[in-house]
Amino acid sequence: MEYQYPIDYTWSTDEIVDVIHFYECIEKAYEKGIDRDALLNAYRRFKEIVPGKAQEKTLFNEFQEVSGYVPYQAVKAIKETGSGEKIKVVQKRKK
Repeated sequence: MEYQYPIDYTWSTDEIVDVIHFYECIEKAYEKGIDRDALLNAYRRFKEIVPGKAQEKTLFNEFQEVSGYVPYQAVKAIKETGSGEKIKVVQKRKK
């Protein structure tokens, strides 16, 4: 897919790269599945860059709008899955 990831241009280059990596992990969780620990590590790094819930929610909503993927569902799956397991988020169809 071709779209722009929501980022904050005040972030450093490394932070932008790490946030984009997190978004790519969300995409993998929907498209083919991802190792739970890989997604957890990407999310932890994302939270270091975006510690506030309000900004996280804004970025999640912007990402969902451009990609169709719901980051919250993938993050929620981390809590419901054990270490070493694979996460595969099933996208719900819109009615």
